[in-house]
Amino acid sequence: MANILIIDDDKTICDVLSDMVKHLGFDATSVLTLEDGVKETSTGTFDVVFLDVRMPDGSGLDALPEILAAPSAPEVIIMTGFGDPDGAELAIKSGAWDYIEKPFSMEKFKLPLIRVLEYRKAKKAGKVPVSLDLAGIVGSSPQIKACFDLLAEAAHSDVNVLITGETGTGKELFARAIHNNSHRADKSFVVVDCAALPVTLVESVLFGHEKGAFTGADKAQEGLIKQADGGTLFLDEVGELPMSVQKAFLRVLQERCFRPVGARREIKSNFRLVVATHRDLRQMMQSGQFRKDLLFRLESFTIRLLPLRERTIDIKELVLYYTAKLCESYEIETKSFSPGFLDTLAAYDWPGNVRELVNALETALVKARYEPTLFPKHLPVRIRIKAVQTSVSKESTGKSVLKGSLEPISALAPLRDFRMAAAAEAEKEYLKNVVCHTRGNIKDACRISGLGRARFYELLKKYNISRVG
Repeated sequence: MANILIIDDDKTICDVLSDMVKHLGFDATSVLTLEDGVKETSTGTFDVVFLDVRMPDGSGLDALPEILAAPSAPEVIIMTGFGDPDGAELAIKSGAWDYIEKPFSMEKFKLPLIRVLEYRKAKKAGKVPVSLDLAGIVGSSPQIKACFDLLAEAAHSDVNVLITGETGTGKELFARAIHNNSHRADKSFVVVDCAALPVTLVESVLFGHEKGAFTGADKAQEGLIKQADGGTLFLDEVGELPMSVQKAFLRVLQERCFRPVGARREIKSNFRLVVATHRDLRQMMQSGQFRKDLLFRLESFTIRLLPLRERTIDIKELVLYYTAKLCESYEIETKSFSPGFLDTLAAYDWPGNVRELVNALETALVKARYEPTLFPKHLPVRIRIKAVQTSVSKESTGKSVLKGSLEPISALAPLRDFRMAAAAEAEKEYLKNVVCHTRGNIKDACRISGLGRARFYELLKKYNISRVG
C-alpha cells in the first residue's frame, strides 16, 4: 500500500488531504513544520510527498533536494496558495513531479497522485541495479547522486545528451562516463573542442577533405565525425560553433551522413552525440547566435552539473581523492590534513569549481613536498584570505551584533560606544585568525592584513594575542 506524507503548516489542510488519501485507499502521515517533514522522510518510507512552499521554518523549495534524496526517494508534488510561474519552473527543474495551486478539488488532487503512483510502480518493476564506471567523478551529495542517475539513464540509450555547467564542473568527465557505460564503450570517444577550432578549417576538421580540396590539402584527411563512427562524438563548448557549421551539422544529426570537403559522394557515420557548454544556449538562441532547430535536437536529454559551491559536502571527498592521486603522480608520501586545512577549503566559493580545487591542492603539495601534513598556509593566498574574511564575518556577527541586540534596553550602551566595542571585537577575531592561518609567521600575516610590522605587533599586544596560532 502506498504511503503518502503531507507537509503543510495548516492543520485543516493536513486533515482534509489525509482524509482524501485514505479515501483513495492509501496510508497518510502529516506534519506541520518543514523540519519534521525532513525528519520523517529521512527515517520513514514514503512514495509521495505533498509539500507546501511557504512554511513557518523555511521554504519547501529549499528543502526539495534533501527530501528527494531521502532513502525511499519519494516523488514530490509541490502545493502552494501563492501561484508563481518562476517558482513552478524552479520546482520542476529541481525534480518535483508536479506543482499545484490551492485550493484544489478532489479531482485536481487525485489525478497527479494516481499518475505518480503508476509511474513509481512501473519504475520499480523495470528497474535493474546499475553499476557505473565513474572513474574520476567523485562525490556523494544528493546533487551529484541525482546526476549519476541521469548518467545511467543516458548511458543505456543513444539519445543526444546536452551537459551544462560552469567551467570546471566536470562536463568532459561525465561525457566520458556516458560513453564508458554505454554499448559503444569499445569504440572511439572523439573529443572536439569547438572553442579551439580554426574558423577557416572547421568543416575540414569535422567532415574531412579530399586531396586537393583546398590549398595545402596534399592528401585526403578523415574528419572527426567519421572517426567517431560506432562510438561517441563529444562536442565540447558547442556554443562556439559558427552559425554556418551549425546548419551543416544539423543535417548530419538528421541523416547521419555528410560530404567531406571536395568530395562528390556522401559518407555515413553511426555516432552517438554528447555535447557540453557553460553558456546559456537558449539565451544565445533568442539573440540569434544559436540555431533553434539545432538546440531542440541537442536538448533531447539534459544533465545540469551544479557548481562546487552548491555541493560543498563533496569537498572533503574530492580533497582525499585528488590528494592521493597527486601524491602518487609526484611519487611522494600521502599527506594528512590539519583541521584548519579542510575548513579553509570549505569557506571558499570556488568560482573555478573542481578544476580550481585540484589546482589549489597541487599548489599545496608543491609547497609542502617534504612535510607530512597540509596546513592552510600551503594554500594559495586568495583562498586563505577568503577563509579569514568568512570567519571574521561570522564571528563579528554572532558574537558582537547578536550579543548586543539581546541586551535589555536599560543596559545598552550609546551607539558610538557600541560601534567601538563591535569594531574592537571584530579586529581581535581577525588578528587571531590571521595568526592561526599563518602559523605565527609575521611576514605573511603583515602581507595578508596589509599592516606594517610595528602596527601588527602593537595590535597583538593590545589584544593579548600570542604569535603561536
